[in-house]
Amino acid sequence: MKTRLFSYPTPFTPPTTEEDELSVLRLIRSRRVGPSTFHRLMAEHGTAQAALDALPEVARAAGAQEYQICPEGVALAELKAGRRAGARLICAGSPAYPSDLAEIADAPAVLWALGDLSLLARPRVALVGARNASSLGLRMARRLAEGLGAAGITVVSGLARGIDAEAHRAALATGTIGVQAGGIDVIYPLENADLAAQMATQGLRLSEQPPRHGPQSPTFSAAQPHHFRPVVRRGGG
Repeated sequence: MKTRLFSYPTPFTPPTTEEDELSVLRLIRSRRVGPSTFHRLMAEHGTAQAALDALPEVARAAGAQEYQICPEGVALAELKAGRRAGARLICAGSPAYPSDLAEIADAPAVLWALGDLSLLARPRVALVGARNASSLGLRMARRLAEGLGAAGITVVSGLARGIDAEAHRAALATGTIGVQAGGIDVIYPLENADLAAQMATQGLRLSEQPPRHGPQSPTFSAAQPHHFRPVVRRGGG
C-alpha cells in the first residue's frame, strides 16, 4: 500500500517562520544529511528543530565522532543570499511545495524558487535531451514544447544547451520551469543567461542547492527535471 512521503507518524508542523526555515536549512545542510535522512528525521521528530536537537546523538550512534550540525550563521547567510537574488525558499511540507514532487522518496528538502510559483500547481511534463542536438532534434523539441504549452501543460527542463534550452524558449509564452544544477543565482551555461533572465519573469527557475553554489557532477544528477512526471524524452542526436 502506497503512503505519502509527508504522512509522518509524528505530528508534523510545516515551517511558517524565518526561524523554522533556518532550522530546515541547518538540518538539510548538515553533514551526512541528504533528502532521505532529512525526511526520516522529520518523520521521527515532527519539526526541524527537534530533529536538529536529536541529530548529534543520531550521528554518534552511527559512528560519527565530534559531529557538528550546520551553524546557524551558515543557514542565515544562505537565506539572505537567496532573498538578495529575489528568490523564495520553499520547504518540504509547506503549502507551496509541489504535492506530486513530495511523493518521491528523495524529494528535495528545500527549493529555491525564482519566478511564477503558480506554474507549480499546473500539469507539468519534463522534456529533456541532448546538449549537442541535431537541427532535426531541435525542431522536434520546439514543436513538442509548443504543442504541450498550447494544451495547457507546463514544460520542465534543465536549462542546459541544446534540447533543454530549445524547449524552454518554445514554452516561454505558455509556461516553463527550469531545474538548475547550481544555485538559483548561478547560470550555467552562460550562453543561456538571457533565457534564464526571461524565465525569472515569464517562467520559473528552481534549485535545491544553496545560492552561489556552482554546478558540479553530483548536482547535475540531483537536479532532475523528470521528477516532474510524466516524462517526454527527445534525444535529437
